Amino acid sequence: MSCSQWSRRCGRRRTGVRLRALRTKRFRVVMGWMSCVRRCRSFGQCRSVLVTRISGVARMTESGVEPMVAVYRHDVHKARSRGHEAAALWFNEVQVNEDVPLGADGDAALLSRPRGSPEQTLDAQASWRRVSLLTGEVVSTSVSGGAGESLRELVGIADAEAAHAAWLASSVPAGVNESPYYPYTSLKYHTLLVAALLDSYRAGFEFGDVYLAVADADAVTPHRTVLATDSFALTVTGEPGDRVAARLGDVPARSFADVWSRLPALPFDVGESREWRVLDAQLRRIRSWSTALQYIEEFVAAFTSSTPATSGAVLGGESRGV
Repeated sequence: MSCSQWSRRCGRRRTGVRLRALRTKRFRVVMGWMSCVRRCRSFGQCRSVLVTRISGVARMTESGVEPMVAVYRHDVHKARSRGHEAAALWFNEVQVNEDVPLGADGDAALLSRPRGSPEQTLDAQASWRRVSLLTGEVVSTSVSGGAGESLRELVGIADAEAAHAAWLASSVPAGVNESPYYPYTSLKYHTLLVAALLDSYRAGFEFGDVYLAVADADAVTPHRTVLATDSFALTVTGEPGDRVAARLGDVPARSFADVWSRLPALPFDVGESREWRVLDAQLRRIRSWSTALQYIEEFVAAFTSSTPATSGAVLGGESRGV
């Protein structure tokens, strides 16, 4: 069937699908249109219609909050050491823990932890405090006291770009894991990955179109930059341009080590110091995305303050030779 035929069929289905979506408030209209995109031989026309529909339906969350603000509040219950079943709808007079549209939350979760719901087998799996992969110690950040006030300020930010910048710089969510069953994962970087995927999906990209791209330390792209260190930045985007980049893959998976290994050049010069060689070697082993990004943040802060990445790929340094 041709793309135009599928577009007409999509149009006929639109009313019923959209009404169901509005009743359930789950943006199911997107799935109806995605089925058309997948089955078209040449889906350019359907895809343009899909993007139009997504922008019209997913402009606001159920509470009326702009999705790129709500995405930074969707897992506040974890920062408060609560599971989904005990998640409060409000925190500090701000609505939180809303569903993230377009499947971005589920896709980001699969980047860092396995599918399914594991069962608790150890007492240690009851803790939401993250364990550092760098030191092996439990991170001391707690949402009580000053950290609690920092969390309230973080959640209360109403501007989407300001929220992204605050999450990049914050240490509070870095002290929490995505799930007590996976203590090395990071709530901070899970949230930033969700935001990057959601922003890309809203721009019309599918998961298979998204890349990990390397950028200069001060080159922050709103919502797309998922890591910003003093040495370099990493971006998850469907628009890598001429930057050093590698595609994430066809489907979400714990694939950080694979993607890192496919980068045609590194964001630092491994010949410059032993620390950069150690970091590169470790990142070729870590598969969980939020764990890897958190590890980079900690490693760079601990070991490279006196060894800037002045000869990395961003500035035309070492290439992998691929």
